[in-house]
This record gives sequence, structure tokens and C-alpha cells, in this order.
Amino acid sequence: MKKSEHFQIKSVAPPGMTDSLSHYRVNCDEIFYDSFFIEQLRLEKLRAQRSKSTLSIILLTLDKEREGEFINMLDVLSVVRKKIRVTDICGFVNHKTIGILLPDTNEEGAKEICAKLINGDETPQFSATTSSYPDAIFESLAKTGSIRPDVFPFALESSIDASWFKLLLKRGVDIVGSIFGIVILMPVMLITALAIKTTSPGPVIFKQIRLGRQGIPFTFYKFRSMHVNRDDQIHREYVRDLIKGDRAKINQGDAEDPFYKLKDDPRITKVGRFIRKTSIDELPQFFNVLKGEMSLVGPRPPLAYEAEKYQAWHLRRILEMKPGITGLWQVEGRSKTDWDDSVRLDIRYIQSWSLLMDLKILLKTVNVVLTCRGAV
Repeated sequence: MKKSEHFQIKSVAPPGMTDSLSHYRVNCDEIFYDSFFIEQLRLEKLRAQRSKSTLSIILLTLDKEREGEFINMLDVLSVVRKKIRVTDICGFVNHKTIGILLPDTNEEGAKEICAKLINGDETPQFSATTSSYPDAIFESLAKTGSIRPDVFPFALESSIDASWFKLLLKRGVDIVGSIFGIVILMPVMLITALAIKTTSPGPVIFKQIRLGRQGIPFTFYKFRSMHVNRDDQIHREYVRDLIKGDRAKINQGDAEDPFYKLKDDPRITKVGRFIRKTSIDELPQFFNVLKGEMSLVGPRPPLAYEAEKYQAWHLRRILEMKPGITGLWQVEGRSKTDWDDSVRLDIRYIQSWSLLMDLKILLKTVNVVLTCRGAV
């Protein structure tokens, strides 16, 4: 939960330095603003993920109305360091923002520390923003079914360092590929729509809210494979056990040949069973790709109630990249891979994706679909 306050820290210009903030900014950018604090933030976030502990941040940002005055940010940093704990990490985020990392500290604790930095001065000099990871993210999921864009103040990961040109090419491939898929497979989609409509009551297209990049919800399209108005409790319980790693409950195969997917789901129609096994039910997602909500290749988009059960490190699969129709998990693991390993495959893709890798995954997907490997 994001919380902003204001406080005043008085400072004076050091001898020999002009009262020009722009002059000081140049010095600050060149001398003090480097990657140290951001790298520390990433390291602490990874540690929090491994230990399942909470990480909080306080950002102290120079108010706009004071930007015309000289502010000695070194003095501010010195004052801040005296007021925080020795285990906290403090540094420059940019020329007008100081960040304080608070390991093993929840949102309530962050607010208490923030309160120590605030005094009763009537002319605020800095705004103080507190945010916690991952508690605010999970709270946002539970309340709204999405992740608010402000739950963490700035990006935590550097894995997606592709140039804008590569991202533009990926989007171009998505547009061309989705149009090609829609045109070529339109006869299959029309036959499927007719089969669904004539064998069970209800809409042809099943619409569902899923979470895309940064946890932003979007309407996800599939051919309807289930009877309408069926309770989803069976799936909720299976997802809960899957993410918890309770293999005894979730393994629908055996020890030597595990299968981590619901086999006997009573909600599925006869036509639905066929289109699921052949992956035909996924074809309407080409329209999601064309709209820019998904990519041809990427992590799978989860339901909100799935993401609520995630551990902190699981969130990387939805925070950093657009979801895809297919992905590394689908071609290398699919139903034979347990939850944590499937997330690791998604993260591996996020860390090392390239257009060539996307092409290889798309070609492998054709083989997986034709052989119905891992489908049910």
C-alpha cells in the first residue's frame, strides 16, 4: 500500500558552491547517482523472494515547489542515515530522490520508520512515499483482481534489457503472425464454433479475466470447452495444491510418469475434451495478440485467484513480459512439469528471450500440438 507524507530537512549550501540547483544536479548525477542503490534493491528483492520475507522502501523526493532552491542532498542523506537502522540501505535513486531499503520490514514498520523522518514543518521540502513488497501486491490482487501499477515505485528487474527496436520487431511478428493464424485457421475456427453451438447451450467464445504484464487485467478468449454456469471450486482447489507443491494431491499420473493437470474434470463437454486435447480451444487468443494484450510467445496469463497464491518469486512471470499463447514451459514441460519448475522455465525465457528463441519455440509448438503431447 502506497503512502505519501511530507517533511522538512534543512540544509545549507557548502562553502564555495553556488546556489544553483542545476549546477548541483550535474555534480549529483556524475558523482552520486550510479547503479549501486538499484543493484542493492535487486539483491534485496531476490533475498526476500528466497526467504519469503517482506521488503519495504521509502522514497524521499524533492517537492516540485522547492526545485528552484539549492538543496544539499548530501546533507539530507547524512540526516536520513542517522534516523534509520544500521541494517537499512540508503542511497541516491536520482538527482532529487533518496531511497531507503528496509529488509524484513512490512508496511506498518515502514510507516513507523517514515514517521521518524517527518517533522512538523509547515513548508514541506520532500515527499515521503512508502511501499512494501510483496504484501501490497498480494493485497491488490485480493481486493481488485489485479496488481496496481503503483504498488512498487520503480522497476526491480533488469532482465528485459532489449532495445526498443527488438521489442518493436517482436510486436511486428505478433501482428503478422496473429493475422496469418486467423486467416489460415479460420475454417477450423468456424467448424469448431458450429460444433460447440450445436452440442451444448451457451456462448461459443469463453471470456475470462486474466492478468497480463504488470498484473494488468484483460479479457482472455478461448473456445468454450465447458458447460456454462459450473462451479470453479474444483479448479481453485487444484491450483491451490499445485502452487503449494502438494504432489500427492495434484499428480494425476504416477511417480515415474507424473501428470500435473486435471484429467477428469466433470465440467468439460465432449466437444470441449477434443478441442482441449488438440489445443484448438486456444485459437481465439490470436485476437488477444492482435489487440496487443498478449504475444505469440511468453508466459501463460494466470487468473487472479491463481496469482493470489503465488510466492513472491513467482510474480516475475507476470510482472515483466506480455503473456503468450505458447512459451518455453509449453514446449519443454507442459503437464509433465510441476509448478515451481514451470515458473522457472517462464523466468528462464524472460531472462534470455530473443526473436530467434521465439521462432524456435513456435516451431516446437507445432510439433507439440500435432502430437497432443501433455494435453488432456
